[in-house]
Amino acid sequence: MAFGNVPTPLGDMLAAVTEDGVAGVGWSHGREERLRERLLTRLGLAEVGDPARTAPVLDELARYYAGELRVFGSPVDWRLTTPVQRRVLGTLYETVGYGEAVTYGELAARSGTGVPARAIGSIMGANPIPVIVPCHRVVAGNGLGGFSGGEGVESKRWLLTLEGYLQPMLDWG
Repeated sequence: MAFGNVPTPLGDMLAAVTEDGVAGVGWSHGREERLRERLLTRLGLAEVGDPARTAPVLDELARYYAGELRVFGSPVDWRLTTPVQRRVLGTLYETVGYGEAVTYGELAARSGTGVPARAIGSIMGANPIPVIVPCHRVVAGNGLGGFSGGEGVESKRWLLTLEGYLQPMLDWG
């Protein structure tokens, strides 16, 4: 697995890329080594230095955060997900576009898994590929809901504002 970092307005993001695609993305917040080790251990892979493998996804993430990219084209490696997680996250990835949002209940119904809305939140929290597989686009019926990435719900708010789903606050910049 090859790793690369990209600075973002929400902190540095670490991307983990296998020969099949992006397997993990996360804000490192000074925990980069721990995040790397966890991903390598979970997949049973060795780390390789391969900037050519990570460059496309790092470029896409940089362009996304700059407001220049709406659809990620890098392939996704779903190996860190269970079959149910894969179905729910795959439904999200394929049906909820940039600037859109769906409620936990709507995603539960769309996925056809029989997973209750409450459990959808747990699947979003376990998403190994946030931003690319846009768990920030899943909201509660009565508000934003939770978010386990970055700085929590404020990161979710920032991402939804970037995409135009939420109106910018006065200090947006």
